[in-house]
Amino acid sequence: MKRLAIVLLAAAAFAGGFGYARWFGKTAQASAGRKPLYWVDPMHPWYKSQQPGIAPDCGMKLVAVYPGDEARFGNANPGLAEGSVAVSPEKQQLIGVEYGTAEYETVSDTIRASARVAMDERRIAKVHSKLDGWIDQVFVDFTGKQVKQGDPLLTIYSPEALATQQEYILAIKARELMHANPIHEMLDSTENLVAAARKRLELWDIGDDEIDRMARSGETQKNVTLRAPISGFVMERNAFPKERVTADTALYTVADLSSVWVIADVFEYEASGVQLHQAATLTLDAVPGRTFTGRVSYILPQVDPATRTLKVRIDFDNPGLALKPDMYGQVELHSESGRRLVVPESAVLDSGDRQMVFVDRGNGYFEPRPVRVGARADGRVEILGGLRAGERIVTSGNFLLDSESQLQRAGGAAK
Repeated sequence: MKRLAIVLLAAAAFAGGFGYARWFGKTAQASAGRKPLYWVDPMHPWYKSQQPGIAPDCGMKLVAVYPGDEARFGNANPGLAEGSVAVSPEKQQLIGVEYGTAEYETVSDTIRASARVAMDERRIAKVHSKLDGWIDQVFVDFTGKQVKQGDPLLTIYSPEALATQQEYILAIKARELMHANPIHEMLDSTENLVAAARKRLELWDIGDDEIDRMARSGETQKNVTLRAPISGFVMERNAFPKERVTADTALYTVADLSSVWVIADVFEYEASGVQLHQAATLTLDAVPGRTFTGRVSYILPQVDPATRTLKVRIDFDNPGLALKPDMYGQVELHSESGRRLVVPESAVLDSGDRQMVFVDRGNGYFEPRPVRVGARADGRVEILGGLRAGERIVTSGNFLLDSESQLQRAGGAAK
């Protein structure tokens, strides 16, 4: 019985070996009788070569594709664009591939421009004397001094003002005498003289207090005092003792710096994004760590032909007088522009003439996708075309993916 079993096993082994030899021989003969259509990279099936060899991108041996095997070695992820690459999870981790998503967000447009602080021209006052005469005393004797409205600036001796004071005092005395006169017409006449003399003194900017003092004392004042018309800083001074002045002499320039202008130079291609009353922020190297807020009050109608910039005037409050004329800084103009499709700025590869992102197509495949970009703000880039909301994109490691994609295209073209 034992002998019979051994004989049967030997016969089965011989038959199996003979059958396998016949099958392998037929397969080998069949393969030997066929000519490969082309050779492919088993890792990147879309890479084709007309001769055997090594894949240039991953170093793997090319595999022959025979007639009838095209489907087995075709693109494992059909529909991918040229230049798509496949990267294993291990390699993705090695090159630091990270992902993001194209999504709609409420975007605020930001325009950045260099800027200069300037005086608010609506808060500047020129000090002139309305009388011809000679300067006697000068109280504000240097440029940059801070003054308050009504502070004395200087005194002027004016013969014309002195004569009018005398007329005023005489008119008052005449009025007092006429009160006992029964002829009312004479009293009315003296009242008119008093009123006319007082009005001339008021028009020469002599204060009511000084005029009332003359009326009470009956004495004239040799000098007329000029006072500051507004509170601010003396930016120009042309007043010196014993100097003769006329009505057209600009004695002082006083500027109120509690509010200032900031003139921003906006490039002409960004000018369409600037609007009146638009919010703006200002930072200066001279005042680190502090941000000032203001609003656009005027847009000049002409572009500077030398710098190709448009000057935009922005009003800023100046608490503590930290903003000083002719300081330089940086302005950001902000505006809400609604919901837009955006991606992280790091996702966009910009070669200058074209922009591209890599889209994750699943199973380790990445497709280079040309896109049209719009505004950039706060690390986000607006996508005008080429992507849909919800598509998964590469935000880190895309430079290495681009290098592999270009190498693959170059290798395919060479073959």
